[in-house]
Amino acid sequence: MAQNRNYSSRFEEIFSSSDLVCSGSPKIYQLRTKIQKIGSLTSVTVGEKQETKPNKTILLVGETGTGKSTLVNALFNYAVGVKFEDEIWFQVVANEDRRQTSDVIVYQIFGFENQTLPFSLTIIDTPGYGDTQDADHNNIRINQKLMELFQSADGIQEVHAVGLVMKDRENPVSDRLKYIYDFIKSQFGKDVEKNTVALMTNSQGEEPADTLEALEAANIKCAKNEKNQPAHFLFNNQQKQQRYTEKDINASKYSWDFTNEEMGHLRDFLKNTKPQPLKTTVEVLNERIRLTACIQNLKERIELNEQKQNEIKQIKEAYNKHEAEMEKNKNFTIQVDEPYKEKETISGGKWGLWFYKGAVTCDICEENCHYPGCTIAWYPSRCEVMKRGRCTVCTNKCPASDHVKKTWIYVTKTRKVQKTLNDVKEKYKQNKAECESKGSLLENLEKETSKLTGELSLLLDEAFGCVTKLEQIAMNVNSGSTLVHLDFLIKKMREKGDQEKVQVLEKLKIRMEKENESRSLLQNPGKWFKEVLNIKH
Repeated sequence: MAQNRNYSSRFEEIFSSSDLVCSGSPKIYQLRTKIQKIGSLTSVTVGEKQETKPNKTILLVGETGTGKSTLVNALFNYAVGVKFEDEIWFQVVANEDRRQTSDVIVYQIFGFENQTLPFSLTIIDTPGYGDTQDADHNNIRINQKLMELFQSADGIQEVHAVGLVMKDRENPVSDRLKYIYDFIKSQFGKDVEKNTVALMTNSQGEEPADTLEALEAANIKCAKNEKNQPAHFLFNNQQKQQRYTEKDINASKYSWDFTNEEMGHLRDFLKNTKPQPLKTTVEVLNERIRLTACIQNLKERIELNEQKQNEIKQIKEAYNKHEAEMEKNKNFTIQVDEPYKEKETISGGKWGLWFYKGAVTCDICEENCHYPGCTIAWYPSRCEVMKRGRCTVCTNKCPASDHVKKTWIYVTKTRKVQKTLNDVKEKYKQNKAECESKGSLLENLEKETSKLTGELSLLLDEAFGCVTKLEQIAMNVNSGSTLVHLDFLIKKMREKGDQEKVQVLEKLKIRMEKENESRSLLQNPGKWFKEVLNIKH
């Protein structure tokens, strides 16, 4: 009874804002949280903000079922000083199974009277990456929401820790976890690496030597501890398990003790680690989107360029063959394949509660500036390919106001067209004073070819700049599509004759292929085990 009165006085403020949901041992209380929206995101607040108290931010990522939501509850109980002897447990997250949601939830854990943690906590709980059959779209939705959170004036401006949540010893470096890590680190700036830590749940308190070795082998880069190991913290997710027998009590006491000790180590890490501003992260996210859009647009313009050059080639051949006839008969026609653009409907529209799937196109250039992949922006001005009010992709870098977002795209097609000599001269003449000679026409055709080649050269240089910039600012430039982009760029740079840039891209490709080879070893445990044995011998 004395013990109950003791904890009652310590947690009186929390009891007043929570409901008893289980009267066993421990008693479980559900906190009445304040839920609000930050744009399309959900914010869950516990306690009252204290302006004088510092704040630490943790981003939790991992597979579904690894215990991210349970970890949120554990962090709260540690923050307010709940002990094993108190026989109570507070829940911030009511339903710890988040398999059916793709929401990013921001938990704001502010101060309470007698709180033991010297700072408030902001915990960003992400749903599992790559969980669904529509994994790519799911990952896009998660990243778009994170981008919104990082860019919002009321959102998150810095992060103290990126926590990779995994179950200790239960296939800790699965293919999906590696996929998640690659996907996440490809979006963040290099400087976030020193703030990345492994949070291992379902631990029995033993040193996870095998797990740490697997992390190293998987090239998962984390902050380092005093032993030069990947920084890691162990937690047992059994604190709220009911204690029916002496055996239950002993097991629960052991779990509490080592988990609390690890919580203390995590507290020290957060206290001593400098926060990483997310300005670079947002830049990486936007730059990757622009890169993909730029190269997609480039491919379409190369197709159009080749078709235009084919038309010019046909005109030259026909003119040289029928010059005399065309000069005598102004109505003499030649047949050419003329390229043109046509609008084609795509699937799209409202996606979920707020995503708008469509294409951002330029009315002036008649180009697809962001397709596929444009989902978050309802209006062209809000699309990631826009920078300082102008498009970074289309030919003329037109203002955002010249763009639309619709459920159609421009496609390039060809049609058989009959042209007279006057038609050809009118299309390709440089000015009205030009003579009507054969030399003038062919010269203008050559100039048009050179102009098209120059435009492609500029686009290739722009795409090359995007790749090299990502190499400088991203933890890992090797996202799912970058290797494909590299193959395309290398081929076109080689055709252009820019050997210096070809060498830069080929070195990057070799490095990425080595990373992919390491990943394939993880996906084949037998092969990986043989490699490890060979290294050790």
